[in-house]
Amino acid sequence: MSEAVIVDAVRTPIGRGKPYVGKLSGFHAAELLSLTQKALIEKAGVAPDDVGQIIGGCVTQAGEQSSNVTRTAWLNMGTGYAPGVITIDTQCGSAQAANHMIAALIDNNTIDIGIGCGVEQMSHVSLGDNARHEPAGRPQPESWPWTESARGQFEAAERIAKNRGLSRLDIEEFGCRSQKLAKEAWDKGWFDKEVIQVQAPTFDEQGQLSGKTELFNRDQGLRDTTMEGLAGLRPVYEGAIHTAGTSSQISDGAAAVLWMSVDEAKARGLKPRARIISNVVVGTDPYYLLDGPVDATRELFKRSGMNIGDIDHVEINEAFAAVCLSWARVYKPDMDIVNPQGGAIAIGHPVGSTGARLITTALHALERKDQNTALITMCCGGHIGTGTIIERI
Repeated sequence: MSEAVIVDAVRTPIGRGKPYVGKLSGFHAAELLSLTQKALIEKAGVAPDDVGQIIGGCVTQAGEQSSNVTRTAWLNMGTGYAPGVITIDTQCGSAQAANHMIAALIDNNTIDIGIGCGVEQMSHVSLGDNARHEPAGRPQPESWPWTESARGQFEAAERIAKNRGLSRLDIEEFGCRSQKLAKEAWDKGWFDKEVIQVQAPTFDEQGQLSGKTELFNRDQGLRDTTMEGLAGLRPVYEGAIHTAGTSSQISDGAAAVLWMSVDEAKARGLKPRARIISNVVVGTDPYYLLDGPVDATRELFKRSGMNIGDIDHVEINEAFAAVCLSWARVYKPDMDIVNPQGGAIAIGHPVGSTGARLITTALHALERKDQNTALITMCCGGHIGTGTIIERI
């Protein structure tokens, strides 16, 4: 068997998922992913037709994100039609699962080079658009047996918070922390190596594409945040403790990770940078819906024989503050290693791409800090948890 290794990883800066306001909202979803795929292979010096397979994540596969958007993105480069391309939906964990699959294809000698990636253009295609319109109907049938399952993500976040005894103050401290750490990371240049420079289309005063572009190279979701300001925000619904300041931001973005077999990387003079120690996609209790990181981490540790003390860096997606704090109440990590560069509350959460973004950020953070192991985990719609432990080589 071969061994799959990461040789490079990149992401776009993340734009606000609002038409005309979002810095990436002038792109078609396939264009956005295409420029990310192109930047990745050009950085590594890989010809398009040398890639064996590409698997991309996308949650809402409707409109411009339908019909295998990952393949459309690849063809949009205009060169190299040979690779096989698949788009998958594991909800928010889609791009993370895509990377698991590419690594497995290399481990099994099916391909020598592959890309795990993801995209979500939420300014154009709203979350759930593929299930809102007739005759599409609802995802759950009338016979759905999990009658006590959370009816939506906001309710799930509140259930998790109540289960772990989290207060509004607890989650607002976490939300404020995310913004503070993300700003510090950008100011110190910690994201510079992973973020590609994007010439983004601009809009005129009438909201039409102007035909001009501007350089976009910094996450757009960062904002000055104080505890006083968070305390004044309205909850997501009456009686809830989460607000917009303690929830992930609707966003546009793409990310991509380049995998090779060890032998292929060495033959090309490329340095293997990391490998997967263990990866999982697990189900979680539908009642809580978003507690997947707890279950995914438990399975990762069971399969790897590791524990939280073996982990140097954690990237847990900040879908809601309670998701991260629930996980922390169970595993009791040193919080200095958890999302030390902020997370989706500050950076944004273009759902189909976030798994690849987290792997990209974790890889670069390990290298910057000269550390060895990172745990990446996410909650996902559909009562799923995804998890990966990577190790620097």
